[in-house]
Parts: sequence; C-alpha cells; structure tokens
Amino acid sequence: MAPLQQKLPFSYLLILCLATVVSSHNRPFTVPSVTRLTDSFPTVPVDQAFSKAFGASNVQFLSNGSTATLALDKVSGSGLVSQRRYNYGFFSAAIKLPSGLSPGVVVAFYLSNADKFPHNHDEIDIEILGHDKRNDWVIQTNVYANGSVSTGREEKFYFWFDPTQQYHLYSILWNSYHTVFLVDNIPVREFIHSNTYPSVYPSKPMSVYATIWDGSEWATHGGKYPVNYKYAPFVASFAQVKLSGCISDPTAPVSACAKVNPSAQDPINGPEFTKLSQQQVAAMDWARRKLMFYSYCNDRPRFKVMPPECH
Repeated sequence: MAPLQQKLPFSYLLILCLATVVSSHNRPFTVPSVTRLTDSFPTVPVDQAFSKAFGASNVQFLSNGSTATLALDKVSGSGLVSQRRYNYGFFSAAIKLPSGLSPGVVVAFYLSNADKFPHNHDEIDIEILGHDKRNDWVIQTNVYANGSVSTGREEKFYFWFDPTQQYHLYSILWNSYHTVFLVDNIPVREFIHSNTYPSVYPSKPMSVYATIWDGSEWATHGGKYPVNYKYAPFVASFAQVKLSGCISDPTAPVSACAKVNPSAQDPINGPEFTKLSQQQVAAMDWARRKLMFYSYCNDRPRFKVMPPECH
C-alpha cells in the first residue's frame, strides 16, 4: 500500500480509458426532472467535518470554512479525510473542476477504509478524470469490497454540462440495500446489494475523502496524455458538503444504527431509501442511455464470467 500522501483509489490499476472523442456538454440535452435528494440533508462546514489528509499546503478553507480548495502542482496533490467513519450514509459535495486543459488530473470524492483494512478494504468511488483538447472530462464510478481490487466494477460517463463553469453536485447514497451514484441529484448508477455476492458489497465502516492528484498513468486516454504542469496549479473547489448517516463507534459493542429493519427514524436506511422511485429510475435510464460509454458488465474480454449483478 502506498503512503497516505500518495494514496490513490485503486481503480487506476485496472482499466484504460476508451478512445472515444466526444464533446457531450456541447450537445443539447433535455435533462429529466428529479427530486432533489440533497435538500433532505444538512450542509456541514468543510473545515469542521474534514481534516487535511495530505498536501496540506495545497488545501485552503474559505468562506468561514464552508468551502475548500484543493490544488495539484508539481510538488504534490492534496486531500481531505472526514473526521468520522460511517457504517452507511448519504455523502455529497458541490464540486467545481479546474478550468483549462487538465489531462491526467483526477478529482475524487469517495469512501474508503484502506487505512484501516489495507488487505481487505472497501471503497466506493466517484473519480472525475481530466480532459485534453480532444477528450472531455469523464466521471468514473467504482465499487470494491474486501480487497477485491482485481475485480473493480467501473462505469464511465460523459457529462451533460461543462463541469468547470460552476459547481455541480456529486453524491453517494450507501446503505444495506444499495449504493447509488448521483450527479446533480440524477442517479447515474445503482449497485444493488441483493443482486451480487455479499462478499463484494461494501459493509465495513468507511471515511469520506476529497482529493486531487496526478493520474497520468491511466486517467486520460489510457495514460496517453499525462499531466502537463505548465498549466498548474490545478484547483478544484468543494462546497455544500453533506455527511449524513450512521457514525461508526468502535467502542460500542452493538451499532446504534438500524442496519436491518427499515425505520422512519433512520434517514438513510429507512423505507424511502431502500429503492429508487419511478422518477429516479427513469432519470437513471436516461443518463445511462445517453451518457454511459463504458460498463464492466459489457467488457467480455475482461470478464469471462459476468458478475452476478450484470445478469
């Protein structure tokens, strides 16, 4: 395992980007209407919810701690880690990506417990992959459990907007029923617990990370376009952070959170969060039809036997 200052989500080891040329945010899209799930949860100050994980000199807290900027320069990337671990929850941040050319740059908002379980860690990733003159920014989602880094479950999407012009919402809903990835409250992916093996569904407490780092080896066009530091520093801004869920207490013999039976008192594992609404399902179908260009479920050369959730 790499030292913390070089810790990267493990998906960079697994897959090369596809050679597709597209400018998706320049195409007209009629974006479906969805319930704003982010409005259900309180915003927390970034400087109170997170600590500096690495590249401290490249981290700045602004606007009374409500916003953080993370920079990547020739010396270092930078990152934040939540002060608490969670058994499950809803995690969201408004992110504005670096402007200008950014090949090889990776901006990530994700959950992981690799520091606690280096040999059998869980991870739920949103990784936003930098662009060059021919390739737009790409959002990659991934799920690992129990150290299954050799069988990452990547899916990749183009954006329907320019993610550098203003803040957009990136969210993860993770509970004992499913893991849902959302962009501006539109679900783009649902990973259902009951559809796969229990051993490949994240189940151990995880911290929340926000990072920017050099992914030259793989991020843009399979590593063909590395980071060009003449455009540095690359700065990503994080705001409107939501961290709501079951806080892990290692001293408690039994979790105080309702992890099995849905309850109206449980805002994350309760009945309204056990499955997507019809409106959310329709919006997710739109995103996947219009904007998804890679799914591990369609990668026959890589998987001789498809994972069970792909059937």
